[in-house]
Amino acid sequence: MNTEQTTFDFNVDKLGPCNVPSPLKLKTHQYIREEHRTLVNSDLSTLLNSDGDLSSLPSMETAGPHAKIFHPHFLSRVAIVTCGGLCPGLNSVIKGIVETLTQEYGVREIYGIPYGYAGLADPQSHPPQILDADGVDTIHMEGGSILGTSRGSQDVKRMVQNLSSMRINMLFAIGGDGTLKGASHISEEIKKQKLEISVVGVPKTIDNDIQFVGNSFGFETAVYQSTPVITAAHVEARSVYNGLGIVKLMGRDSGFISAYATLANPVVNFCLVPEDSWQLDGENGLLKAVERRFRRKSHAVIIVAEGAGQHLFQDLPDNRDASGNLLKQDIGAFLCEKFKDYFSEKKIPTSLKYFDPSYSIRSIPASGTDQIQCHRLAENAVHAAMAGKTNMVIGYWNETFVNVPIPAATYARKKIDTDGTLWRSVMACTGQAKYFDPSLKA
Repeated sequence: MNTEQTTFDFNVDKLGPCNVPSPLKLKTHQYIREEHRTLVNSDLSTLLNSDGDLSSLPSMETAGPHAKIFHPHFLSRVAIVTCGGLCPGLNSVIKGIVETLTQEYGVREIYGIPYGYAGLADPQSHPPQILDADGVDTIHMEGGSILGTSRGSQDVKRMVQNLSSMRINMLFAIGGDGTLKGASHISEEIKKQKLEISVVGVPKTIDNDIQFVGNSFGFETAVYQSTPVITAAHVEARSVYNGLGIVKLMGRDSGFISAYATLANPVVNFCLVPEDSWQLDGENGLLKAVERRFRRKSHAVIIVAEGAGQHLFQDLPDNRDASGNLLKQDIGAFLCEKFKDYFSEKKIPTSLKYFDPSYSIRSIPASGTDQIQCHRLAENAVHAAMAGKTNMVIGYWNETFVNVPIPAATYARKKIDTDGTLWRSVMACTGQAKYFDPSLKA
């Protein structure tokens, strides 16, 4: 583990002492106590080098229900927002939060805020909608978010004033890096105003790029749904002489979807991610590498993450989306043009097929174990909020659900370590190194 990560303050903010008996009827050992913590680094060597002082090892709060809570359930009013881009499982998380609040805690006043923070800043234009267990019963079968979503910053003081006016004492923010940073700003303003409102995040990032939360919901679905597209690209490529299939997958700054999709579909010959500084031209460039592949197998499949290869574009404009994210150049279309020009100039016949399933993948419902992950994240978010935890996000770390301070989760984007085991597995799966470097033997 990076030693920098062990210097974080993993203590979660609390609104105050928990004095209200929980309405949950659990056995004593089923409740979480404050001393229950999960080690950040589970490597045995860290224990052996701790000089016996285990309290000095970095750890995070273990998530779960508490015997005593902060917010009386019969007085609680809840707001839920979804922000940023779409992701499989958004509705499943909404459903999980509503069902846990109503069926486990008996909370009845739950409001869905339309269009994310934009709706929270302007409830007159986007009136909140009442959510109950019956209303969310089947929403997990739908893609997108029943609440709608938006990007961009809003006036924090105005949002807090609206929460106070609505007598909200728990806000659940479902979103990625920008959403969580916004939630942190909201919780800080709440603290300044000495209000008793819990702000708890559920990490939503299809790119899987948030720290200390494990694989985020929707990520597995995205990897799974890439299979038919990659299969189609492979069938198209191998069915003709010098067939080339290029598949662009989501991954603005982190290439986890591309890496996992490659391992899940070992017909991929080249995996290109933002973390790897590959080149296009020259003896060790991508164009020459695919030419070498054609000599050996006469077909090739390339997966490229949307944020890969940005260093190949010259004089990039500083264009950003409403959330402040730098807009990426279209690497997929760029590669198609370069390959066509390269093989045309070399008079090498080539059949190129390009696939971009990005938006069709992110707009579907969660599948398989992602549905389970959504519910368990939602359930633990409710437990944390009821206990008065705030300025935090739920994560899954070392096989345990944990409460993570938002500043720790958002200090930097999680990226693939190109010297780590995941990338070595990708290199072994594709064998692409031998095509980039002709000195390596197949």
